[in-house]
Amino acid sequence: MSIVDLRREYSVGGLDRRSLDADPFAQFETWFGQAAATKSGSWWRKLGIAMYKCFQVALGAEPIDPNAMTLATADKEGRPSARTVLLKAVDKRGFIFYTNYQSRKGCELAENPRGALVFYWPDLERQVCVSGDVTKLAREESERYFRSRPRGSRLAAWASNQSEVVPDRAELEEKWKQMAAKYPGEDVPLPPYWGGYVLTPTRIEFWQGRSNRLHDRFCYTRQADGHWIIEQLSP
Repeated sequence: MSIVDLRREYSVGGLDRRSLDADPFAQFETWFGQAAATKSGSWWRKLGIAMYKCFQVALGAEPIDPNAMTLATADKEGRPSARTVLLKAVDKRGFIFYTNYQSRKGCELAENPRGALVFYWPDLERQVCVSGDVTKLAREESERYFRSRPRGSRLAAWASNQSEVVPDRAELEEKWKQMAAKYPGEDVPLPPYWGGYVLTPTRIEFWQGRSNRLHDRFCYTRQADGHWIIEQLSP
């Protein structure tokens, strides 16, 4: 089968204006809960999703990370780049993730502190697109999160000069061993070049796949006084 023939029909559900929460963060939490199958939705829906995931695991498929999101950034010349990162929290400030500040995305955010996120949950035929301004978290908040990470992950933050050229895998592993020897216990400190960001949205779009490509799209746009307006978009 050629790429042009790869297509699917969307038929899981629909989305209408009456079902939307006035607060886009509340709407996101509802959808995220359904994607994670931990809350929201009927018992039968959660059971169906759980059975689907078990079937995928039985076939050898990796579990889907519901908090995986594509993060797009751009440098000062407007040249874009994108990668998948993990959402670690969402609150009234926005969407929170952590990384190396000296990585490509960190350097681009220093030059151009704006970004966009895309969440895609294929089993629910949904995506959420977010755009806005990006700022660093306070170091104290980054430290609290860093301490919650597994020790190996904390050591990797010291061992990896993220996005820089490395000669081979062996050098990475040797650097990790050196860091493990330097910090033999659980007290692995936060590197000065590592921490969190929050993307504060000005626009959030909820997309629900529908049959015949007549998808449901609703866009929340933040106004100057802080409230949100909701508009339906043509698919």
